[in-house]
Parts: sequence; C-alpha cells; structure tokens
Amino acid sequence: MTTNYVTRDNFGMYANKDDGPGPELMGANTLLGNDVYNADGEDLGDIQEFMLDMASGKIAYAVLSFGGLLGMGDKLFAVPWAALTLDTENHRFTLNVPKVALNDAPGFDKANWPTMSDKTWASGVHKFYGTPYSAD
Repeated sequence: MTTNYVTRDNFGMYANKDDGPGPELMGANTLLGNDVYNADGEDLGDIQEFMLDMASGKIAYAVLSFGGLLGMGDKLFAVPWAALTLDTENHRFTLNVPKVALNDAPGFDKANWPTMSDKTWASGVHKFYGTPYSAD
C-alpha cells in the first residue's frame, strides 16, 4: 500500500482540496512514511524521520529508508530538504537521483547515526545531492 500525506491525515487537514494548510504548509506527521521516487519512476524508499535545524527552525534533512526487507537491513540516508520536491499529483516526494546512485550515497544504519552537525559530513551530503550548503 502506498503511504502518503493524504492517507496519514488524522486531523482532516487535507480533506477539502480547496481549503486547508497544504501544500505550502504541511503537517510533519502526515509526511512520515511518504514514498520517494525519482523522475524515472523508480521507488527510492520512504521518509522515516525529519531532522530539524533547531537554530533556524527549518527542516535540514529528511531521513530516507531504502533497501532491506520488512524494515530489516534498510540503509538510511539524510537527504537535504532542498533536494526533495513534493509531487502533489502523486502524493509523494521526488528526488532527482538514479536508484543505482544510492549505492554510493553517504548513508548509515539505525545503529550508527552520523553526527549531522559535523560540517565536513554535512558538506559531503549536500555535495552528493547537489544542494547548497552553508556552514553558518
């Protein structure tokens, strides 16, 4: 079953397509579990978590889960928020990365999260996804 923000709308935020907060403002819980595809229609995984920059109040990364079976052996990727586009027609996110490229993407597993505040780590992640990074 496809998981998307419409199916996770516990409070009826998106019940009326002509009213409500989205897609400019979205409930974070409704975005958890959303599918992520690339422009070629390849399923890249789903969003498991959001990492907030507490100084700016903005989402820094969406944590993408890819691979594995039934949640076992999944590889996690911190994808810069700027690298994702919300596809409101298909109720999912788009990430312009070929599926095979995720084999070389900076990733981690559930037991070994990186220090995401490390500037060298962050710079490498942003470089991989082609998004700007400011260490300020």
